[in-house]
Amino acid sequence: MPQEISAAEFKAKCLKLMDVVEHERTQVVITKRGKRVAKLVPYDEKPRSPFGFMAGTFTIDGDIISPIDVIWNAEHE
Repeated sequence: MPQEISAAEFKAKCLKLMDVVEHERTQVVITKRGKRVAKLVPYDEKPRSPFGFMAGTFTIDGDIISPIDVIWNAEHE
C-alpha cells in the first residue's frame, strides 16, 4: 500500500520524498483535502536492446547473393 501524504506536506518535503521513492522503489500518493490527486512513483527507464531494434524497417526485393550482370570498372582493367 503506497504511503499517503497531504499536498502541503508534500510541498515541504518534495525533494526528500523523491529521493526516498527513487532509492526504496516505493510510491507516494498525494492528497488534497483528503482526496487522492496524484501519485509519485519511481521512474523505470528500460534501455532499448541493440538487437532487433530495426526489425521490420526494410525489405529485401530479389536475390541479394547472386552476382549482378554489370561489369565493374575495377574488374574491366
